[in-house]
Amino acid sequence: MKTTPFNIKQLVRENVKELKPYSSARDEYVSDGSKMVFLDANENPFENGVNRYPDPQQRSLKQVLSDQNEVATANILLGNGSDEVLDLIFRAFCEPKVDNVVTLPPTYGMYKVLANINNVEEKEVLLTKSFQPDVEQILETINQNTKIIFLCSPNNPTGNSFSEENIVRILENFNGLIVIDEAYIDFSEKESWLTKVDKYPNLLVTQTLSKAYGLAGIRLGACYASTEVINILNKIKPPYNVNELTQQRALARVLHQDQVKNEISKILQERKKLFQILKEISFVQEVYQSDANFILAKVDDANKRYTQLLDMGIVIRNRTTQPLCENTLRFTIGTLTENEKLITTLKKIEN
Repeated sequence: MKTTPFNIKQLVRENVKELKPYSSARDEYVSDGSKMVFLDANENPFENGVNRYPDPQQRSLKQVLSDQNEVATANILLGNGSDEVLDLIFRAFCEPKVDNVVTLPPTYGMYKVLANINNVEEKEVLLTKSFQPDVEQILETINQNTKIIFLCSPNNPTGNSFSEENIVRILENFNGLIVIDEAYIDFSEKESWLTKVDKYPNLLVTQTLSKAYGLAGIRLGACYASTEVINILNKIKPPYNVNELTQQRALARVLHQDQVKNEISKILQERKKLFQILKEISFVQEVYQSDANFILAKVDDANKRYTQLLDMGIVIRNRTTQPLCENTLRFTIGTLTENEKLITTLKKIEN
């Protein structure tokens, strides 16, 4: 267990503590819906739908997300995709050339990229053979300069969720930040860690509208954390990081939960079917259980099978270069028609 209480002030970079954030025109005057003449932001006055700057705090969208997830708006930060959110976390808490973060390969590759961009050491602790965090090794690896541990659950590319026991052990034994990346949580039966944000002040949960919500093209990611963490991230985010078109499209989508749930249901049905079919393909050696919208499978020769599928018009992901993933292929769940084409093609190349 932690020997000292968690203190967010000890984690923030000194220059961020002293930073005075940029105050935009739309921060200084927040419209209450009244008819006003806006001459404060040097905008083009001719109305075309996007001539005005967007709401820098995305209030309407946050309110809907707050209601749906039962999390206060003060605990939400929105960004230009999850990648911007993750980058902001690095920049707020990690001192270049001094601090380090811990990642658990095989995992989402942007953690390493962002660590390199921000000149922050990345300490890697491989997952176990069952693709679970090696908690003992993680706790042995962290030191006084470890600021963040990244947990991707459900994990990419393995597809599995990390056990609650493992995550709780890390949360309760590390005085830095734990970022749980839940990009694929909508495809899992596991409960989101959003419900634990109030319990653990060092917990940050990131989510995205790119996967289950089908909005990869608009780039909208979210971070749920304590108000103290969100306030720090708000200090350094660009003033208009989420554009007006993204806010409008995201709001329209999250208000149609029935449609989203229907699409998720179809994806899960197709995932179950593809899982069974892959087990019957002769060159597939193992199919891993998935809580995501993809399936990882071990094959006889990943490079060969990847090229064969590509030549027949099907693009999948070859993950054979990733730790613990030798000769594995990752299959995203497509539409019924796309999956039938995949299955037909897999059977054709069996020989």
